[in-house]
Parts: sequence; structure tokens; C-alpha cells
Amino acid sequence: MKYLDNHFAPVAEEITAFDLAVTGRIPDELNGRYLRNGPNPLGVEDPAAHIWGMGQGMVHGIRLREGRAQWYRNRFVRTPGFAPMVHVLEHAGRVFAMAEGGLPPAELDDELNTVGLGDLGRTPEGFTAGAHAKHDPVTGELHSLSYMPGRDFVQHIVTGAAGEIVRATTIPMPRTPFLHDFALTRNHVVLWDTPLGFDGFDCRWLPQHPTRVGVMSRSGGDVRWLEIGPVHVSHTLNAYDDGDSIVVDLITAEGPFDPADPGGIRPVLDRWTLTADRIHQRRIDDRPQDFPRVNEAYTSRPYRYGYSAASALYGVPFVPDGVTPDGAFSNALVKHDLVGGTAEVHRFGAEEAVGEAVFVASGSEEDEGYLLTYVHNPQRDAADLVILAAQDFTGDPVARVHLPGRVPLGLHGNWLPDR
Repeated sequence: MKYLDNHFAPVAEEITAFDLAVTGRIPDELNGRYLRNGPNPLGVEDPAAHIWGMGQGMVHGIRLREGRAQWYRNRFVRTPGFAPMVHVLEHAGRVFAMAEGGLPPAELDDELNTVGLGDLGRTPEGFTAGAHAKHDPVTGELHSLSYMPGRDFVQHIVTGAAGEIVRATTIPMPRTPFLHDFALTRNHVVLWDTPLGFDGFDCRWLPQHPTRVGVMSRSGGDVRWLEIGPVHVSHTLNAYDDGDSIVVDLITAEGPFDPADPGGIRPVLDRWTLTADRIHQRRIDDRPQDFPRVNEAYTSRPYRYGYSAASALYGVPFVPDGVTPDGAFSNALVKHDLVGGTAEVHRFGAEEAVGEAVFVASGSEEDEGYLLTYVHNPQRDAADLVILAAQDFTGDPVARVHLPGRVPLGLHGNWLPDR
């Protein structure tokens, strides 16, 4: 059953465990919670028709403090339909599980229980902050793009550091695009209108629809549109202003893309340089990969290092001997040096599978810190939280925290340091 077995298998119970077993040593400076939100595919009526990325929202979290793994919790996001299942973030001292397609987020308490539907970024038109909202590390503002199926516009929503709505800009669109992610620079918002969008309430690839890249000032105003060949855009690594140009590093794939059957496309890391009238495209790494992350202190600023998960999700193995039995996630993470033009690969066990890794800074250098990620351990049929030293990327993990159960791989999380 594709995307329902092995490291995708659903978890039926909510678990609370204390004083988790650790191999290695958790760095003393890691004091906070690592949270990840994603779909838990319980009660699938037709396994043959199941779409990866669908399921009931469940947040998995580990509390680290003074070298100990104090607790692990997994909690369903208890809202109608369990819909917030894409991301989890903290803003203005509150924690939110984020949803896709205009659905409201859920607010969580410190122990991951659902408080209720959240109002993060709610505008008079009913839009709320989008799933891939991005913090500006200088201003503390939260920027997001939000869409709703059936609406012929999207909104750029800016939420202040205290949680107030600063600004909401309406951007007209010919039809509702699938805007899972976008790019943010110091001065601009960059969005894409690809052939993947909504025909009514059905999301599908519309080959007659041109691919456009929009550039708008962060303060709002008109959007400047640039056309590009048909392409599917998955996630943004980072973006920044470079004189009169804008540099966007992102995961792309050649279309067509069928949301019901993601097999057959190859996600790779590209760089788009946007000038006044055109887009210059350059392939950074043509090996399949996705779920890119960066040191968040460099979001929307010039940077050097990025991290991604090697992917066989779309049928193309990154590491030939590391493809998991169902041909989904691979067993490797990648560290990109975008200035030096090199990449390092950290391989886990041949039967293991790894998802998105989150960078946690511990010093002043850009790559001085740790990468935290959940790794499916088939020998235990459970997950480990693996901690890697970013500056010793190919070395042995600093620590493995052994969880009492599985964490179905997929979608996004964040490190929430102690306040």
C-alpha cells in the first residue's frame, strides 16, 4: 500500500514518554522543543487511491533541556477534519499548527494539546496566514501568502511581532494557484503561478496555463509578472536581493504534475535570478531532493549554506543503495555550499529513511549549529531524533534520541527555543 506502510504507516495512539534513551550526548545548549507537523493517514477507505501528504494532522514533539530528552509527545490536531497538517511554528508567544488552502491554523499549548482554532493572520476576507509563513529575522514580522480554492485572488499577509495584522495585500489571479510556498527577500515578495492550480475545487495540472513568476514590494502595490517555461515549484530554500536582481533558490521539477500520483517527476535544486524583464535559470544540483532548509537568521538575506533531504519520493533514488522498500524517502541529507559550489552528503543506514532537517544555530558562524531530524529506524519500527553537527556534517551523529513509536515521514517543523 503506497505511502501507508513502513515509515508512512499511521500512528493510532497519542503517546507521552519521559526521560528518553539517548545514544551519544545531547548538546547542553539545545534547550527547547523540536516540533514537526504532518499527516497521519488513519482510516483510509481506499488505499489504492490514497495520496501521500493527506491524513489527520498530528504534531510530534521532543523537549530537550540541559543535555536530556525530557519528554516526547504526539498529539492529534483536534480541529474539524484534523486539517492543520502542514507546518508548525511559533509567533508572538503562541504555537500554531498550520493548514493549507485558507483553512485556519490550530493553536497549541505547551504540551501540544489543541486549544482551538487560531486567528493568526486572519483578514476580513476570511484568509489566514499560509502554511509556509516566514519570519523576518530582523523585524520579527511574519509574512505569508494565503489562497483559497474558488477565489480569483491570493493575499500577502504581514503579521507584526506582537501578533497584529500590519498589512494585507490582495493580488488578483486568473484562477486559484496551488501556492504551497513562496519567496521573501529584504524588499520583495516572490510568488509563482504555475499550471498546478484549482479548477473549481479540484487541484490539477492545467497545461494551457502559462507559468508566471510575480515580484511585488513587501509594502504592497502592483505585481510585476515574468513568464517562464512550464515548471512545478515545490519549496523555497531562500531568496535575497542582489543589486537590481533577485536571487531565488528553490526546488523545481518538470511537469506535468498529478497531485493524485506524484510518481514520474524529479525534484532538483535550481537558482533563478530575476531581472527587470527575464528569469535566468541555473541548475545547482540535479540529484533528486526536497524539503530544503536554511539557518533562519539568514532568511531573506544573502547566505552560503542550505540543507535538503535526498528524495526518492518521485521514483528517482538519490543514493542507489539507500532506497527504502517503498521507493519513497531516501536515507541521506545534503549540505550545500552555495558559494563554494560543493555539496556534502550524510548517509544514514541503508534501510533508514530521513525527512526534513531543521537547523538550530549555536554560534555566530552561519553553519555553526546542529541539524535536527526524525529518522525512521526499521530495526525498532520507530523513529529516532538524530542530531548532527552542521560543521561536521558527514561525521557520526552527535546524538540519537530513541522515540517510543513511529513518526510518519513528511512535511514540516521548527525548533522552538526556550523563551
